[in-house]
Amino acid sequence: MAGAAGGMTLANVPGTATRPTTDRVKEALFSRLESYDVIHDAVVLDLFAGSGALGAECASRGAARVELVELAEKAAAVCRRNAEMINSVLRRAVVQVHRTGAEGYLARLQEGRHYNLVLIDPPYPLAEDKLAEILALLEPFLAEGSVVVVERSSRSPEPCWPAGLECFSGRKYGETQLWFAEPVLSQHE
Repeated sequence: MAGAAGGMTLANVPGTATRPTTDRVKEALFSRLESYDVIHDAVVLDLFAGSGALGAECASRGAARVELVELAEKAAAVCRRNAEMINSVLRRAVVQVHRTGAEGYLARLQEGRHYNLVLIDPPYPLAEDKLAEILALLEPFLAEGSVVVVERSSRSPEPCWPAGLECFSGRKYGETQLWFAEPVLSQHE
């Protein structure tokens, strides 16, 4: 982990129910996000959070608030432990955990809530139409200039983006594909 909690070791989800982002992909992802200057003071949403490692990394690198959304009970418990550790190190409650599904969480969001960075790392078997539904539900809650990152298998097709989101970059790292999108009205790079 880099930033304020550098060197801290997070708990992992036991078993094989989750697929952690590899160190190589995480390093490349955060290098790009830092170059886009979207982490510092950001409101971050980490859907399908797993252990919460990506969201915790954002908190360590200066995000103002991080919301981890995870449905699986064991993974959500690990998210809570990791959130407690990172909040303790940062001496403020930056990371919050919501044990619910991504669709349900987005469907209950209040109007006026906006995110600067959204990380979506669903299980690879998640159907493309379900991912498209989640992206459509997310669209109204994106701040101007925000970035959405979708992590998928390199064998999966590009996500079906809703009308208000456009992909501006994609990168493949072995079995992993990262897709970067932004609201249509903002101009990136």
